[in-house]
Amino acid sequence: MEILKVENLTKIYGKDEAEVKALDNVSFSVEKGEFVAIVGASGSGKSTLLHLIGGVDRPTSGKVFIDGNDIFELNDDKLAIFRRRQVGLIYQFYNLLPILNVEENITLPLALDNRECDREKLDEMIELLGLSERKNHLPNELSGGQQQRTSIARALITNPTVVLADEPTGNLDSKSSDEIVALLKKTNKDLKQTIIMITHNLEIAKMADRIIRIEDGKIVKEV
Repeated sequence: MEILKVENLTKIYGKDEAEVKALDNVSFSVEKGEFVAIVGASGSGKSTLLHLIGGVDRPTSGKVFIDGNDIFELNDDKLAIFRRRQVGLIYQFYNLLPILNVEENITLPLALDNRECDREKLDEMIELLGLSERKNHLPNELSGGQQQRTSIARALITNPTVVLADEPTGNLDSKSSDEIVALLKKTNKDLKQTIIMITHNLEIAKMADRIIRIEDGKIVKEV
């Protein structure tokens, strides 16, 4: 079942001589439960692509369908709600709130949406990600790997249609990086979670089901 469809996506910044085409007519689709890695050098357009898929930015032209919904047909308010409910975002620098403990950071998206937290699911998520002994700790009391695990749990707690991971291991040492990718793979398999991850690390990308390579804003290879 196709869960994500990207059609002729183009993003242009600037005008005339200052024009930069960050994405150039990109099209691909992702099946439900698939783990896809998008790789490319710095400036290749992979981060721009991820931001457009997540509705964080709007394209110059083209469409993104998530679970059949044309997300750019939504106005800004409706898009923000859709993104909060249907898209889980994992960033390189965690983006945890320093005054909230692990449990509170994980459940923040539910609180912002005035939704009740399923306590059983929360406990299962914390256990799955190895945070049971840290759930009452603040971010500055955690290692980098533990902070990233917390951000993964926060991305998953809303049952998103798709999880977008933006260089999730870019700020971690090799041991923690391996652990985080293994956890993403585990949530992909155990929870049937659709994951799209951008990375410059080919060894990490090899853990995905499929690799899409981008150069100069274009898809040049899929394996």
